[in-house]
Amino acid sequence: MTRIVGIDLGTTNSLCAVFDAHQGPVLIPNAVGSVLTPSVVGLLDDGRILTGYPAREMSVTRPERTAARFKRFMGTDDHRPLGDQKFSAPELSSVILKTLVQDARAHLGYQVTDAVITVPAYFNDNQRNATKLAGELAGLKVRRIINEPTAAALTYGYHEKEADKKILVFDLGGGTFDVTLMEIFEGTLEIIATAGRSQLGGEDFTESLTRHVLTEAGMEPERVEELEPLRYTRLRKLCEQAKIQLSDEEEVKIALPDAEGKLAENGDDITITRAAFADLCAPLLDRLKQPIARTLRDGECTPNEVQDIILVGGATRMYLVHQFLADYFGKQPMCKHNPDEVVAMGAAVQAALMDDHEAVEEMVMTDVCPFTLGVEVSKRLGSSVRDGYYLPIIHRNTTVPVSKEEVVATLYDNQSQVMVKVYQGESRKTKENLMLGELEVNGIPPGPAGQPIYIRFTYDMNGILEVEAIVHDSGLKFQTVLTHHVKGLNEQEIQRAVDRMQEVKFYPRDELRHQHLLHYAEQVIGEVNPMERERLEEALDQFEQALFDTDRELFEHRRGLLLETLDNMGYAFDDPEDL
Repeated sequence: MTRIVGIDLGTTNSLCAVFDAHQGPVLIPNAVGSVLTPSVVGLLDDGRILTGYPAREMSVTRPERTAARFKRFMGTDDHRPLGDQKFSAPELSSVILKTLVQDARAHLGYQVTDAVITVPAYFNDNQRNATKLAGELAGLKVRRIINEPTAAALTYGYHEKEADKKILVFDLGGGTFDVTLMEIFEGTLEIIATAGRSQLGGEDFTESLTRHVLTEAGMEPERVEELEPLRYTRLRKLCEQAKIQLSDEEEVKIALPDAEGKLAENGDDITITRAAFADLCAPLLDRLKQPIARTLRDGECTPNEVQDIILVGGATRMYLVHQFLADYFGKQPMCKHNPDEVVAMGAAVQAALMDDHEAVEEMVMTDVCPFTLGVEVSKRLGSSVRDGYYLPIIHRNTTVPVSKEEVVATLYDNQSQVMVKVYQGESRKTKENLMLGELEVNGIPPGPAGQPIYIRFTYDMNGILEVEAIVHDSGLKFQTVLTHHVKGLNEQEIQRAVDRMQEVKFYPRDELRHQHLLHYAEQVIGEVNPMERERLEEALDQFEQALFDTDRELFEHRRGLLLETLDNMGYAFDDPEDL
């Protein structure tokens, strides 16, 4: 068994897997027995932090002290408030990673220090480096950042080593969308082209439905979200459930919670049909088309030439997504492996490849550079010189590792210095692309304008970019390796962040399932008949008090009493021990 774990750090859920010599990639269960850990972080009043299922339950009753969907803010300066504190996306992600690592250590019986972490293929360098930082904050050595569709393809490639086909990986997760075209042949996985959107996923479908329901009920979504957060978070959860139900049912009823997030026994509801949901989400489906078309175009492939469409990500379970793909490609997508789990399993296969595990010694994988890499140049237009133009050197979807060269030239007579500014992106103007770094070139010999300078980019599978500039006439060579610090954080701030996260009091592991029960019961209080509320509150108060008692027998008695009370009221709790 390899000691490097594979981690799918997702917008909605995160997973951890390890490669076993006999079983192949194996998912690691968390402390409550599930392989899915909700990517939600909650901060209790006493400063303790909750993650996973307890935090997800807490997000409904105390949204101001929980954070979710923070993967979308990776690589930015945004901070999410939790009570009176604020956390960056890497800090919040590190909490989830640390939870996964603790679960892995408990399950495997040894210390976990190294990991392969997946990211959307269309994450830019800031976002990828923010993910690396999250790993470092969690105490991990991040051995490699791997694209999610590539990881999914590794899972299929491992189980279908003899396949010979062209496949398209359609990865629609909670917050991001990637599409990757690849070919599998003789144990080789060759990535051909990839594209995507880092701000499109299943959460957007839920959001659209939530806002539609509020509008239908005569309310302003923005106003409700700002002024009535309990109503909004409860309704959003109900809409998430309705979205899932519409994959199997023609219509669903969505109850309308009150301003406190409670549901009346005979309260109002809104009926949503499958057809109405599809119409509502038509703009989101249209946004899926452009990355698919770009991927096929870059890969010089037609929809008919794609033999299999592989579904990845929980959002691909939606009926309307299946229908969209069937219409676009003229064939039904396939789902041989659980779309929620396939990325983490592929990350474990990548870990085995890095460990030179004999079970994968015949597998070969190639990847591509998802973005165009280039430099800023100036152009002489008539009698004037204008700067800010983009010269691509390595084009998107070029197989890596790769080394490419372009020639630029001095603009003025006797020009002795050039500043090489390196960018990532697809736009014609550099102001619309992402700046990665710069390289100063000095000592250019005197001479007329137009003296050549050779710019060479070398890019590897780890995302490391080496930039070289060679002055033609003198042979002088200038070189830099761009490692790109996360936006807004210098080395000292990174160290302070590491120290800060070390001091955070994580909630004890053996109490996770009890906190899950606590927040579930608190949620039920808002739904039970008012005549039964007092009985449930009494059982809940006794249970909460026992959480901090050292008397095990008393605790088990009061926990059993709460479970019995919930069951008698028709709200049986799924005990994580039974998962």
